[in-house]
Amino acid sequence: MSERVLITGAGGFIGWHLTNYLKTRGYWVRGVDIKRPQFAETAADEFDDRCDLRRTENAQAAVLGIDHVYHLAADMGGMGHIAYHDAEICHNNSLINLNTLEAARLAGVKRFFFSSSVCVYPDMISTDYAFDEEDAYPAAPDNEYGWEKLYFERVLQSYARDYDIETRIARFDNTYGPYGTWRSGREKAPAALCRKVAEAVRDNNAYIDVWGDGEQVRPFLYIDDNVNAIYRLMQSDYDKPVNFASPFLTTINELVDTISEIAGINVKKRHDMTKPQGVRFRNISGELAFAELGWYPEVDLCDGLVKTYAWIEEQVTK
Repeated sequence: MSERVLITGAGGFIGWHLTNYLKTRGYWVRGVDIKRPQFAETAADEFDDRCDLRRTENAQAAVLGIDHVYHLAADMGGMGHIAYHDAEICHNNSLINLNTLEAARLAGVKRFFFSSSVCVYPDMISTDYAFDEEDAYPAAPDNEYGWEKLYFERVLQSYARDYDIETRIARFDNTYGPYGTWRSGREKAPAALCRKVAEAVRDNNAYIDVWGDGEQVRPFLYIDDNVNAIYRLMQSDYDKPVNFASPFLTTINELVDTISEIAGINVKKRHDMTKPQGVRFRNISGELAFAELGWYPEVDLCDGLVKTYAWIEEQVTK
């Protein structure tokens, strides 16, 4: 009999890709979310699109008969969302996380994966240094989303110490790729910029808006590398937080230039200093993931953006 897994947030970007990944490896998958995948049908064996995990009874039903939980469900998004909804994010994610973990414990789930975030780290004054996992303390996340993630990491580790449940914690880098949110304010920077460039091509427009001065530095991780890292972590015995880090650092301005080159257009940047910019610099180390999991990102940033832009351009021009 194949292992039975639950993916929470299976209607979202990473959840949809992870479902496909696990199905190709023979897993039986139950997906739950408050929505169905927006851009393609799910490959899950069961899917509940009305499973609001803020409600205890829904979490209890979701984990029945499950061996491992991949917990991705969260109220989240790009800076257009998390910069303006602190209280809502803290409230919703606290309920989602605590309900799902406690239900999993009571149901006898063997292993519980949690998608944390690089937002647990503070802002940096330069990218000359890459944060390793221990640099999350002394704690100084730059937003409430990061504080909420860091708090639940500690809850998980407490459960692992006190109860018979194994936990795995991944701190996600900025993940991008096809079949993800590309408009509405919840999209991440690569998707938003791919959309803006594609719209500029469609409308024969010479300008696109860029939030801030565009000199914010970010690493970006392609979705295929992300789900491969999740799988490796769940197969491992490593039970402390681990970074899923990309070596591909770029400024937002450079990201615009790369996408524009892919699209075959020379756009001019119109910088909007009234919009939230997030942290100035962020660079995290992937040495631990390589040492413990043998994992290293394989998809180059430009190659990943070629695939992402092609898909978003298709959505824009439909």
